[in-house]
Amino acid sequence: MTFENILANINGFGRFQIMIIVISFIGRFTLPCHFMLNNFIAAVPAHHCDISSLDDGGIFRNLSQAEKLAVLIPLQADGTPNSCQMFADPQYHLLLNSSDMTELDTVPCQNGWVYDNRTFKSTLTSQWDLVCDRRGKNKATATIFFVGVMFGAVSFGSLSDRFGRRIMLLLSYVSGMFFAVASAFSTSYVMFCMLRFFTGFCITGIVIISTVLSVEWVDIEHRKLVGVIDSLSWTFGNTIFAAIAYFVTDWRWLIVSVSSPLTLAIITWRWMPESARWLIANGKLEQAQKYLKICAKINRTEEFIHILKTETLSTIVVTEKRDRPYSYLDLIRTAKMRKLALCTGIMWFCVATAFYGISFNITGFGLNIYLTQFTYALIELPAKVSVYYLLDKIGRRGTEVGALLMVGVCLGINIVIPKDMSVVRTVVAVIGKGFSSASFATVVLYSSELYPTVVRQNGMGYNSFMARIGVAVAPLILLLDEVWKDLPQVVLCSVAVLGGVVARTLSETRNRCLPETIEDIEQL
Repeated sequence: MTFENILANINGFGRFQIMIIVISFIGRFTLPCHFMLNNFIAAVPAHHCDISSLDDGGIFRNLSQAEKLAVLIPLQADGTPNSCQMFADPQYHLLLNSSDMTELDTVPCQNGWVYDNRTFKSTLTSQWDLVCDRRGKNKATATIFFVGVMFGAVSFGSLSDRFGRRIMLLLSYVSGMFFAVASAFSTSYVMFCMLRFFTGFCITGIVIISTVLSVEWVDIEHRKLVGVIDSLSWTFGNTIFAAIAYFVTDWRWLIVSVSSPLTLAIITWRWMPESARWLIANGKLEQAQKYLKICAKINRTEEFIHILKTETLSTIVVTEKRDRPYSYLDLIRTAKMRKLALCTGIMWFCVATAFYGISFNITGFGLNIYLTQFTYALIELPAKVSVYYLLDKIGRRGTEVGALLMVGVCLGINIVIPKDMSVVRTVVAVIGKGFSSASFATVVLYSSELYPTVVRQNGMGYNSFMARIGVAVAPLILLLDEVWKDLPQVVLCSVAVLGGVVARTLSETRNRCLPETIEDIEQL
């Protein structure tokens, strides 16, 4: 008997499974908000040197604000005040001839900066003056967060395979909310960076644990639906995030606002069951029996409760050392597991690099930052709905390979399209973003079906780690335009094609039982 036989008897997609999906959806809402948070909290408002304290004791004090700016702040090519430089001395002749700025001595801002607060009431940039020669610190806040996400993925993947999905999900909820809210009350830049690292470390457990929990409780027929719904929670969060950011323009309250849904997630956690698959694989048959009976009762299939005996459950999976803790080393102990880990790791790296490389590089909409965020989120919706139908029509592998290759095609097309055809380039980039979203939606479900139950969470943690490396690398790839303008597109195109080629080497999982042990993988 297999676990799928048990699910078939007690309904593998009933009210019990819908409850799990809803609870997971609530907890996952905050994730895209935090992942894209730097677009708003670290935004750089228009700014120029602060000249309010300057007074030469003469005619300067009698000038209007516009005249003071004219004699102290040089203009940029677009006619706006320079953001980082000021004249060494007031240039009063510019009041008569503002175009005569040749060979005038300038110096860096001496007394801080003045920021345009019309769009943002407060950001990290204006809070700690992260502009000009300090702008690298501004970018570092996002990198530090994703480094935390990277290490959190590895840690929570291992811990949830050892101690269970349910308790580690609660730990991720509570710790993630604690560090997120604490970061909103940071009193220094260093304190903020430390707390953002731990925020990323803790909340990443939500996505990898909730995904696996959902997949392990549903039957084969509905696994693709669960995968797409989990992915749509990301799109939903991104869409709502644009509205939240529009109304909450102070960076501290924005962090609190997007973290507050975790309160509801913590409350609803009490109804989240442990994975019966994990319990059986680890020899905890009585607990597995308890949750399976609850599932049967909620799904109104009580007539099958009599088959849920511990003796029956013990025949579902047989391992030589049921009490042995599994670790990341088990991903490389045997030949086929090594190949699986290598291929899925490369695939996740390529998917994440292409997705975020395109996301950070789509330009030409002519929209403000809120509409842009909203548009990016809507682009993902048709792509992910299409995935739902394609997963069964052409399979998980075919969908992943096709999506990644089409990302490469779109990036390649944009290399040859002339730069002055901005509208065409933008349309192609948007299509590429859609395909990259489809690849991301597919890879999560596909990978969770490839790994056996005993190391599934370790596998997903490792894959998430590889993806976060891709996230960290994507902004660096975009900096290659200083070497050659099209080099970032060439690199991203190559990465996407590589991901498609590697995905082609993996086995198809459509309509197949989930592997339970490492032996199941080796015997395929």
